[in-house]
Formats: sequence, structure tokens, C-alpha cells
Amino acid sequence: MLRVRLDGGQTYAKQGSMVAYRGKLDFAYKGQGVGGFLRRAVTGEGQDLMRVTGRGTVWFAESGSHISIFTLDRDSLTVNGRSLLALESGVRYKVTTTSGGIGAMIAGGVFNTEVSGTGGVAVFCLGSPLVLATDEPVCVDRDAAVAWTAGVRTRVVSTFKMGNLVGRSSGELAQIEYSGRGGFVVVQCGETPAAGTSPDKH
Repeated sequence: MLRVRLDGGQTYAKQGSMVAYRGKLDFAYKGQGVGGFLRRAVTGEGQDLMRVTGRGTVWFAESGSHISIFTLDRDSLTVNGRSLLALESGVRYKVTTTSGGIGAMIAGGVFNTEVSGTGGVAVFCLGSPLVLATDEPVCVDRDAAVAWTAGVRTRVVSTFKMGNLVGRSSGELAQIEYSGRGGFVVVQCGETPAAGTSPDKH
């Protein structure tokens, strides 16, 4: 679980990830109009963030998934949108995509969330994550990549043959290549999204 203490401030978290809280807190789930409600889609899969404000302590979780926290100091990190759990209010975010032509089409479209600024970012994944340096290019299954550092170059690469397309939907038909000196990519222990984050959710 991720525990967040609020003292009159605010934080953002994956909609529906709150499991418990103490104190006087407000959870804004839908809309962007009257009342300051926030519903911001951060990936092509329809992942939404909720805003939590007030004073108290709140716990977030995602079906028992492992949670890692990255602390940004005027830096940026790219996160697989489905793996984003929470971020502090000082962290900005925007949707980005991975290039790759027909490979990207086979991969079903790769939408990511680029977070930047100063503050904490929490991501979740299946099992304990594997961290791989990108000094030498490394290819990762699109559903296994969780997050990677700023400056790391990405492109969709494909190893498929046209005959393999019939009746196949495996992510192994297309992977994402990561490269860049001094960077790293975080990989989860499985080729499927963490529990409760099926890419078919809309």
C-alpha cells in the first residue's frame, strides 16, 4: 500500500485506488466544472486520476501490486499510463506516444504518461520490478515496461511475419526498444498489465 499524509494540500491518484483514509478528505471523481472536480484521462486506455484534498491520511493500492516510489527533483520520468498510481501536486503530467509506424499499429498503440517537476511519483507493477540499464539498447514487451528515465529514446520494433497475424494478439509481435546512456527502464514480472488494469478497460 501507499500511504499519503495531507495537511491542507492535495495529491492525485488513480481513480478507484483509495482503500482507506482518516481525517477530513475530499475525493473529486468526475467532471471539470463546478466544485473543482477533476477527471483527466492520462492514457489511451481511459485511465483517470482523482484529486484528493484536505487534512488526513489516505492509503492507495491496486490489487496487491508492488508499489515503487520515484522522487523527482526538477526532473522527468515516463510511465506506462496503466502503471501510474499516484503523484504529488508539484508534479505535472501529459500524454505521450511511442513512435514506430506499422509496429506501433501492431502493438495496439502505446500511450504513456510523462511526469515532470518536483515531488513523488508512485507506480505499481506485477511482483518486484527489474531495473535494466539502457546504455546498450534493450527490448521490452509493451505490457512489461512500467517506467523509464527522461532522455531514454524509445521506438516500437517488430519481429512479426504476416502469417503470424491471424488469430494472434500477443505483445511479442512487437516490442519497445529503449536506449540512452545513463538511463534505465523498469520492467515488471509479467507480460500482462497488473491486476485490475486490463488494456480492454474503457
